[in-house]
Amino acid sequence: AAAFTVLTEPKPSALTRFAEAHGMATLVHDPGVGGRYSALSNVGLLPAALAGLDVRAIRAGASAALDASLKAPAAESPAALGAALNIGLATEKGFGVTVLMPYVDALAPLAFWFRQLWAESLGKDGKGTLPANSLGTVDQHSQLQLYLGGPNDKLYTLILSDVAGQGRPSKPSDDAELAYLTGRPLGDLLDAEQRATAETLIRNGRPTRIMTVARADEASMGALMAHFELETILAARLLDVDPFDQPAVEEGKVLARAYLDRAPKTT
Repeated sequence: AAAFTVLTEPKPSALTRFAEAHGMATLVHDPGVGGRYSALSNVGLLPAALAGLDVRAIRAGASAALDASLKAPAAESPAALGAALNIGLATEKGFGVTVLMPYVDALAPLAFWFRQLWAESLGKDGKGTLPANSLGTVDQHSQLQLYLGGPNDKLYTLILSDVAGQGRPSKPSDDAELAYLTGRPLGDLLDAEQRATAETLIRNGRPTRIMTVARADEASMGALMAHFELETILAARLLDVDPFDQPAVEEGKVLARAYLDRAPKTT
C-alpha cells in the first residue's frame, strides 16, 4: 500500500473507500478543476514528478504564459487573439477546423490533449469547431496534400522549434544529387521542412499562425498548456457556451451504466 498514492475528489466514492481499505495515501483533487483542465494541478504534476520532471519549471512556464495574456491589452494578448482568430474565422468565414501541428515529436501527445480540450469545451448548442491533431514532418506526407489542395476551411497552428544546427553533420556522399546535404546535421533538414511547410501554407492563402519554442522542456510545455487552456476558455466565451461542462458525454456515461445494469452477468 505504501507504493500507491490515490488522487480523488474529497467525497465518498468507490476509489476513496478502496484507498482507505488498503491504507493508501490520498491526495485531494480540487472538484472545481475539470479533468481536461487538470494537467497543471496535482493530477498532472504528480505523475510528472514521478517521471523525474521539474514541476516547478512547468508551473513557472504556465505562469509566464498566463501573465503574457492576462496582463496585456486584449489586442495584444496571445490567448485573446488566438480565440478571436479561431471563432472569427468560424463564424464569419465558415472555417470549421482548427489544426494543431507541432514539428516536435515530444509534443505529439500535447496535440492529442488539445484535441480533447477544444472539442469537449466548445462543442455545445450546435457550436464549436473540429480540432485536428497533426505532426510534422510525418503528416507532410499524409495530410499536407489535403491542407493545400483541399477545401480552404481550416486554421493551422504550427509549433516550431530551434532545431537548426542540432545533430551530427552528415558525411560526404558519392552521389552528386545528395551534395546539398553534405556537412549538414539532421536539425538543418527538420528546420528547412518546418519553415517550408509554414511558408507554403501562407503562400496558398491558408490561415496560419506560428508558435515557436526553443526546445521541448518543462517550461515550454507548461506555457503551451496554460496558453491553450486560456485560449479555449476565451473561445467559449465568444461562443457563449460553458467551457467546463460536457453534458453530451455525461449522457453517454449514464446510458452505458444503464446497459451494464440490465445486461446478464457471466460467472
